[in-house]
Amino acid sequence: MRRTFKSFREVFRDENFTHLVENIEVVVAKILAICMLFVIGVAIFDLVNFTFKELFLSEYDGFYKTLFKVFGLFLNVLIALEILENITGYLKKHVLQVELVIVTSLIAVARKIIILDLDKVEGVDIIGLGLAVLALSISYFIIRVSNSKNTH
Repeated sequence: MRRTFKSFREVFRDENFTHLVENIEVVVAKILAICMLFVIGVAIFDLVNFTFKELFLSEYDGFYKTLFKVFGLFLNVLIALEILENITGYLKKHVLQVELVIVTSLIAVARKIIILDLDKVEGVDIIGLGLAVLALSISYFIIRVSNSKNTH
């Protein structure tokens, strides 16, 4: 019993516990990376399938609507790739890259703006998206300036 208590106490020493948590974080990040690869594969399949159907099999409903749906699907793949890059960057450096997170967020908001149906949206929604773009752009600028000062 004493030996069990001693080994239990040893695991919870600061450096051992920190090492255990880091190992769990790495395992979780690897699982997330595998899942994201699956999501990217499905998104690419969906993009190819939709594009093929719309261009070759369906009746012409207007290239404009189809084009924006295709753009939305492309940006879905791009966002998934950025998230995968966030995960792999974390696995390499064990640090979350804030600049990459902000860029991913900007792409996601841009995707929302691109596929936005202006007939079904209220003005306050557009203002909100504009403010989100502004805030993310300012954040990105601050991070870039900060990073450039740190590297010089």
